[in-house]
Amino acid sequence: MALWDRLKESASTMQTQLMAKKNDLKSGAFRDASMAMCALVAAADGSVDPSERRRVAQLIGTNEVLQNFPADDLRRRFEGYVDQLTADFAFGKVSVMQEVAKAKKKPAEARAVVQIGIIIGGADGDFDKDEQAVVREACFTLDLPPHEFDL
Repeated sequence: MALWDRLKESASTMQTQLMAKKNDLKSGAFRDASMAMCALVAAADGSVDPSERRRVAQLIGTNEVLQNFPADDLRRRFEGYVDQLTADFAFGKVSVMQEVAKAKKKPAEARAVVQIGIIIGGADGDFDKDEQAVVREACFTLDLPPHEFDL
């Protein structure tokens, strides 16, 4: 099976798993951590061009699991995290990764944050090495083994 096909299948499986847990994913910690994860994936290569920013914002707004929260609020949080990362990637990454860590207390939320990162990373058909690395780093932050997610 080609890498792209495996990625699509994996993302589809993760979306299904997230939908099954949708009613459990309503906390502010999950909201903040998932938007921080989206920003980290978008900025994984150290920059975010406007089209990528719009694409991820649109994915956030249409993801059924994230519809527990107002789309405008999610976009505002995502944009704020992206701004931190683009102003100074190294410093911003520390701050944004602290937001990801908020989901650590609830294992289901922590896994969901990683799954959202993978879904966002693979949405353009290329879950590249920089995106994989930042999701792997989030796994370590959340005390989750990356191999559980094929990272």
